[in-house]
Amino acid sequence: MKWSEFFTSSVGKKVVMAITGLSLILFLVVHVTVNACIWAVLFDPNDNGEVFNKAAHFLGQTLVPRVLEIGLFLFIIIHIIQGYVLEVQNRQRRGVGYKVKMGSEGSKWYRKSMGLLGTLIFLFLVVHIADFWVPSRFGGLDPITYPDTPNKEFHNLYGKMVIVFQNPWVVGLYIIGCFSLAWHLIHGFQSSFRTLGVSNKKYMAMLNGFGWAFSIIVCLVFAMMPVSMYLGWVK
Repeated sequence: MKWSEFFTSSVGKKVVMAITGLSLILFLVVHVTVNACIWAVLFDPNDNGEVFNKAAHFLGQTLVPRVLEIGLFLFIIIHIIQGYVLEVQNRQRRGVGYKVKMGSEGSKWYRKSMGLLGTLIFLFLVVHIADFWVPSRFGGLDPITYPDTPNKEFHNLYGKMVIVFQNPWVVGLYIIGCFSLAWHLIHGFQSSFRTLGVSNKKYMAMLNGFGWAFSIIVCLVFAMMPVSMYLGWVK
């Protein structure tokens, strides 16, 4: 089988989904780590978003992260397209439903709803990019300086977050997006490793447990950021 035929086959598409999915999971680790810097104000009342703004500046202005950012967008696009293609193919294969109800032995609801969860995440991602990424890359953020670097300006992305997350509808949307992401990750995490050949029951049990913990913790941290700002815990 040619490489071109492999990547257009059902198995090849699942491999692409697994590789791009795991790459996006690595991005989530970086993203949640940087975003968690907003809570530096809890340890230093005079922080005023300094730690977060400097961390965001590093990712936005350093060459390697900017190059990786291009790859990230490509992976997101590929992951979305392949996800919808597989969803359509799976629906076509199902045809008529099962004559015998499988009850609790059937697939979990989030496994059967990956397309819906993915769509909710995509809509959330569009809003998120419009709220923060576009202004940080193409202007629209106020500059700010800090005492230790008086001659260097940073984008006040922290200030932008404080403003955006005063809207309860936006906060609600972000919570829904994080909820959808958590369930999407719970299935996608272990499914990616299974697709790439991990079949040992012991290892799969460990990966499944780690996937649950990772999905809940990361998405809870993401969700708590808009909630913290809306409730005034950080400002």
